[in-house]
Amino acid sequence: MSIFDQRESDVRGYCRVYPVTFDTALNARQTDTEGNEYIDFFAGAGVLNFGHNNERMKKAMIAYLERNGVTHSLDMHSTAKQAFMERFVKTVLEPRKMPHKMQFMGPTGTNSVEAALKIARRATGRQEVVAFSKGFHGMTLGSLACTANQVFRGAAGVPLNHVSHYPFGCEKTCQGCELGCGLEGLQQLRARYQDGSSGIQPPAAFMVEAIQAEGGVNIASQAWLQGVQELARELGSVFIIDDIQVGCGRTGSYFSFDDLDVDPDIVCLAKGIGGMGTPLAMNLVKPEIDKHWNPGEHTGTFRGQGLSFVAGSEALGYFEDDTLMDQVKSYSQIMLNAIQPLEEEYEEVQIRGKGMIYGVDVSSGEHAKAIVNGCFKAGLLVSACGSGGRVIKLIPPLTIPEQDLKEGLVILVNECKKALGGTA
Repeated sequence: MSIFDQRESDVRGYCRVYPVTFDTALNARQTDTEGNEYIDFFAGAGVLNFGHNNERMKKAMIAYLERNGVTHSLDMHSTAKQAFMERFVKTVLEPRKMPHKMQFMGPTGTNSVEAALKIARRATGRQEVVAFSKGFHGMTLGSLACTANQVFRGAAGVPLNHVSHYPFGCEKTCQGCELGCGLEGLQQLRARYQDGSSGIQPPAAFMVEAIQAEGGVNIASQAWLQGVQELARELGSVFIIDDIQVGCGRTGSYFSFDDLDVDPDIVCLAKGIGGMGTPLAMNLVKPEIDKHWNPGEHTGTFRGQGLSFVAGSEALGYFEDDTLMDQVKSYSQIMLNAIQPLEEEYEEVQIRGKGMIYGVDVSSGEHAKAIVNGCFKAGLLVSACGSGGRVIKLIPPLTIPEQDLKEGLVILVNECKKALGGTA
């Protein structure tokens, strides 16, 4: 038995899907201890947008360490944080005329969601939060209350209160979509809030993903997302967009909602902003909401991760011109061209996606598991998500070489056809 079987907690998950020991990795490929190579269409669930061991980031981090740069600073000022913040403001915020403050907290996405919930409740004096079906926002108790998946919620051990879930408004009707989703459902919700006898009070916040990555790559329609924002404004609620997995260039622009004409009060970011796989989380908070914090009221030991600021600064360099985002748009079309025929050939398949995140909904968790396993044996890492694990999620590094992208797509399509009863 390996040390993992002997001593690692039974809660471990992904290692059961990919039962090897990985040793090295570069850009979109990982190599195990037996020398087997795998094309990585998983990329740390959106952490490794810029690939494994990105050369630009690696050099910057090594140089920073060799000059004894500060690696941990709580929320004290450091040159690494200063450089990251200045570059983020210049590259991301100022071009969008976003006045938002930058709040750093514990280094994971769930920490950013927890902080957003706290300040929204503080700013409004309300408790209830509206979240949406199929959404995923994290594993700690506040964010887990916003998460819809019953498997994750079932591990809480306590009631997950003060969050109400309503149907998500998909861009195109998903397989298994709920009655009342979309604008019709939003109008019904508005009517309930306007009805003085409905028994429900206006919420502190609306928490939503423009793209539900873990929920099955469900894309919010522009009209619906704008409608959520409008309802939040009417009710005096805080409008929060969780962009943790699909931000940082994943959709062909820095934010997944850049082309949707919305103006969130809070944006939750993590995963890709650390650049190199080093942990970092950050909320963008409008000043009129941020002012409700008292100094030191929300802390976190690792909110001053120096190496993450260094790598994250390098990541921002990819957004100072259009080269990478143009490549993402080109790669998006390559991905769609490869997988779209599956939807045309198999009645049970639906393709959903934007930029370089796509979901292949095969209608069955059993089929999806067979595809994931078949891809792994053929040298491709993909994962399943969505209700019952029925959706194959494709989220390769944005920097993947075109040849690796095309090779991985061939493997994926072949394994889909095997599992769905076609000819590979």
